[in-house]
Amino acid sequence: MPTVKMSSKNQVVIPLDARQRLNLKPGDRLKVLIKGESICLVKEPDSYVEKLYGSAKDIYSGNYLVAERESWEK
Repeated sequence: MPTVKMSSKNQVVIPLDARQRLNLKPGDRLKVLIKGESICLVKEPDSYVEKLYGSAKDIYSGNYLVAERESWEK
């Protein structure tokens, strides 16, 4: 596991292997998540719409939505 050192300007360099695996380029934005004593950097997607598209397509199974819509007509 690579180790990084914080500079006197409070900056760290993300190791080359990590940048390549995540396809990080200059100007990419990273979200900073703090979990207890840990810091997690997550690449911000170029488009949240594209990232989330279809993520809830199977949330309702069977005929649930059809039955629900039919109940509104009664």
